[in-house]
Amino acid sequence: MTVPTVLITGFGPFPGAPFNPSGPLAQALARRRRPALAEARRIAHVFPTSYAAVDRELPELLARHRPDVVLMLGLAARTPFVRIESRARNARSVLFADAEGRLPAARAIVPGGPSSLRPDLPGARLLVAARPARVDTRLSRDAGRYLCNYAYWRALEAAAAEPARPRVQFVHIPRLRRPGEPGLRPTLADLVRLGEAVLVALVKARR
Repeated sequence: MTVPTVLITGFGPFPGAPFNPSGPLAQALARRRRPALAEARRIAHVFPTSYAAVDRELPELLARHRPDVVLMLGLAARTPFVRIESRARNARSVLFADAEGRLPAARAIVPGGPSSLRPDLPGARLLVAARPARVDTRLSRDAGRYLCNYAYWRALEAAAAEPARPRVQFVHIPRLRRPGEPGLRPTLADLVRLGEAVLVALVKARR
């Protein structure tokens, strides 16, 4: 049996979010030693939160590693639950600059292109797989108009052009719960548990 290759990505800080837990989560998931993932070759990568970095680094990562599964993670600080994104929209904000201070020149990612791109695996299957982790997780149809949505679009676009069609999924995570903070926001350990469940489901679906 061929050993599956899994690319797990997160993002660094960006304006308004000096700490982005998606990067540490991606790195933690790549290090975990779970039997269901023991045979998977896992690569973690943390993008600088800039359009230029995604355009430069994502194609190089896909070409070098030829992943079977791409799990992309990003921060949705104002959402208190995990969001499994069911589509990437052909849209980006021209009002919010990236971490390099740059704004997109156009609102559409691909002018004249489709309104959205969708992953091959239905999000409902990932939602079922995530339940044992006991982290509030919901389906989402709106990945926003910032770097998360942009990276998701570019990864789905690249996957569609590959004969092997790697599985691509984006998951938005909330801000972490601080020590002593009330409420239901998850800890990093909670998100690692949730991320493992999603990753196992993606790898099994790819086989």
